[in-house]
Amino acid sequence: MRFHSLPESKRYAEDEGEYAVLLGRYNTVLDELFAGGDVYVITSVWTTEAEVPPFQPDAGYWQSLVVEDDPDPEFRTYCHLFAARRPWRHGCLDELLRDIADDKAAGVFVTDTRMRRIHYPYDGGADVFLPTPEERDRTRDRHSHWLSGSPSGL
Repeated sequence: MRFHSLPESKRYAEDEGEYAVLLGRYNTVLDELFAGGDVYVITSVWTTEAEVPPFQPDAGYWQSLVVEDDPDPEFRTYCHLFAARRPWRHGCLDELLRDIADDKAAGVFVTDTRMRRIHYPYDGGADVFLPTPEERDRTRDRHSHWLSGSPSGL
């Protein structure tokens, strides 16, 4: 399901009050998904080279994926993934979440260590993937006023 980070589907915060709202929404859902447990924070680096770029701060290399497997090597695209395991604490990702909300960072997701629950924040909101329809429905119902107004919920 897709949650909007600001009222009325506003995409970008313009003042500290709006940043407080979007961080509150991100952290509320993250707390519901991960409180009391460890999470992986997965970050990505996109390149046209198969060689793994230097490791990200506080994260170890996980794997690389060929995203565009063009026969011409000059047009291949790779996504290199880095993972950091950390205990979930409310607000522990606020700096990163703020960068994501400002479109300064992208391609980040947070997951439990079994990778059953995924929170994928982006500028404007977050997509949340849950293991069962029942858990999805409970989460959706608790935050129905944050959902997209489109018929598909996207």
